[in-house]
Amino acid sequence: MTTNTTITPEIQALAKLYEKNSSIPESLYTDYDVKRGLRDINGRGVLVGITEISEVDAFIDHADGTRTPINGELYYRGYNINDLIRGSRNTNHYCYEECLFLLLFGSLPNRDQFQRFVQLLNDYRELPPTFLRDILMMAPSKNLMNMMARSVLTLYSYDSYSEDISIPNVLRQCLQLTSIFPMLAVYGYQIYKHYSFGDSLVIHTPSKNLSTAENILYMLRADQKFTPHEASLLDTCLVLHMEHGGGNNSTFTNHLVTSTGTDTYSTMAASLGSLKGMRHGGANIKVVKMMNDIKEHVSDWSDDDEIRAYLTKIVHKEAFDRTGLIYGIGHAIYSLSDPREVLLRKMAKTVSREKHNEAEFELYERVSRLAPQVITKECEVHKGVSANVDFFSGYVYHLLDLPEQLFTPIFAIARIGGWSAHRIEELLYGNKIMRPAYMTVTPHKEYIPLDSRK
Repeated sequence: MTTNTTITPEIQALAKLYEKNSSIPESLYTDYDVKRGLRDINGRGVLVGITEISEVDAFIDHADGTRTPINGELYYRGYNINDLIRGSRNTNHYCYEECLFLLLFGSLPNRDQFQRFVQLLNDYRELPPTFLRDILMMAPSKNLMNMMARSVLTLYSYDSYSEDISIPNVLRQCLQLTSIFPMLAVYGYQIYKHYSFGDSLVIHTPSKNLSTAENILYMLRADQKFTPHEASLLDTCLVLHMEHGGGNNSTFTNHLVTSTGTDTYSTMAASLGSLKGMRHGGANIKVVKMMNDIKEHVSDWSDDDEIRAYLTKIVHKEAFDRTGLIYGIGHAIYSLSDPREVLLRKMAKTVSREKHNEAEFELYERVSRLAPQVITKECEVHKGVSANVDFFSGYVYHLLDLPEQLFTPIFAIARIGGWSAHRIEELLYGNKIMRPAYMTVTPHKEYIPLDSRK
């Protein structure tokens, strides 16, 4: 494989040739009733499957086909996430592992099941011998999501039963990957810092007596220290990100790839590739960058009119990255509110006070309130607009002193729980390879001999 990454004039010309010979009129999507993004004009997803794993509730459907928007709710196996998080706090245990058990097995564990399950995860929390040296350290990457996908594919070679897609074996593979995702992410970050900036290389072996959230902080920080409140906050973030129905892009990717009958490692690598995208898991990074840009260009953070004017510039592609997007605002399903954002906002407010960061939090709140107004006024929208989970998640990670490079990998650490449950569900009940239809709009042409072409 060539290492020449230069875009030559020849490549530029070929790219222009592609653009010249490719044109799909916008009107055809309407003429053929194509559900772009697998969504109708009102933003509703096209029904492609059935699931028991989670429910995203944002509307009341009426007999006449109309819908009434409501404050969003999210359920894991029928349990409201607010109740799950509140219940774990009341009984003083971390919620992520409990919700992982719930998503995978369909019921809440009793005390004995919970303790045995946590111990199983901790027993799996180790990499193959020399994997750290021979794989992670040999090719450090500035993008940790790519590094994680590469590592997952490499782990295929260490599995004697890599192609076995029986449910017990797939469950074993999913639990092992779930347990080592934090190690891949944190170690990848430490190695990247070491090779890129000359920072001391600090590698901490995870503790078998800590939760997933605790181990992330334990491995990441040089002194291995964290407060119970910090671990609880990160644990809640993991719970809020671990599952969101079968229709989100990375989980649909998981269903799609699983339907081919391929192995677990290929499936999870594909899901990681999907989650990496800035329109999906990478959005929280864009929110932080956008907010930094707003802080630079808005002189008075308490002036609604000045903030509104700058947000209008962003929408009109005159500011920030000139895409016209206000990141972290709007969702494919939620209209009035995203329940995950509501919880994160409350936690962010509490932590901002502890960290004496109230001014920045208030700016985030103002932007989250004003941005939907700007979008509704300046853009053609067919449903309500509100802040989504990405808007405050990056800010919360910042308060936890988590590096920006780990924002999306932490999303993956959480979401593999949902991916695992959906992979098993697809293997059990899918039984048919997914093959959506595309309408071809190219006219038939007569072949012209090579020497007769202009």
